[in-house]
Amino acid sequence: MRILVCVKQVIDTAARIDLKDQKVDGAGLARVLNPYDEFAVEEALRIRERKPDTEIILVSLGPECFRDTLRVGLAMGADRAVHLLDPLFDEVNSLTRAYLLGKAATFLGFDLIFCGRQAVDDDMAQIGPALAVYLQIPCITVVTQLEFADDWSVAVATRQIERGSEIIESPLPVLLTCQKGLNEPRLPSLKGIMASKKKEIEIINANKLNFVPNERSASKGTFIETGLSLPDRRGKGKIINGPTNDAVLQLVKILREQEKVV
Repeated sequence: MRILVCVKQVIDTAARIDLKDQKVDGAGLARVLNPYDEFAVEEALRIRERKPDTEIILVSLGPECFRDTLRVGLAMGADRAVHLLDPLFDEVNSLTRAYLLGKAATFLGFDLIFCGRQAVDDDMAQIGPALAVYLQIPCITVVTQLEFADDWSVAVATRQIERGSEIIESPLPVLLTCQKGLNEPRLPSLKGIMASKKKEIEIINANKLNFVPNERSASKGTFIETGLSLPDRRGKGKIINGPTNDAVLQLVKILREQEKVV
């Protein structure tokens, strides 16, 4: 079995974000493997523990610095990594990104694809479903539990829905997006970190994918991110004194008239 795991590098959610010209100023900020992608890597590793002939390939599309994130996945235990890197891939939108990942998946071959539920930097959750559409394979999102038939030909996934869960069966190949609760990602061991330095990271450029700009319009139009803004700073807290009944009435009044939340 060959499993592809799509991973992305994101700014650490604990970092302090500043804007420059209405864009995130990423200079000097710590970058990490997207947390939802950690669940995807871990699930692939757990499948290999049950089915030792499994090969796990990490796939990422992004600038040079994404190689560090691929090394993290390799240190966790993935077999090898593929980095889609080319100036023609810069500033592509989500649908074109999914299209490129689809061309790479076809080039590599696969039985199963894992993605994180979404990237925590843009929260769009577009790549997984769009990639499945381009590959014309089933897609099961927000998976919280995963089992397989005895012959590994069918995946049985439990996915999160509002106030409950849903169980879906799908033949392989299938694409699954991973949600918190699916597993507990392992930390890379010292042995894994040392071994990752010797593992292959293959560079795939536009020529290898036979990709030229505008060869495929993923939609009739595209959105343009015109700018970002930071949320308003929180004001100072307010202490409400007095008898409980009076304090409750005053609190409700503040929430309704000032905060507009009730």
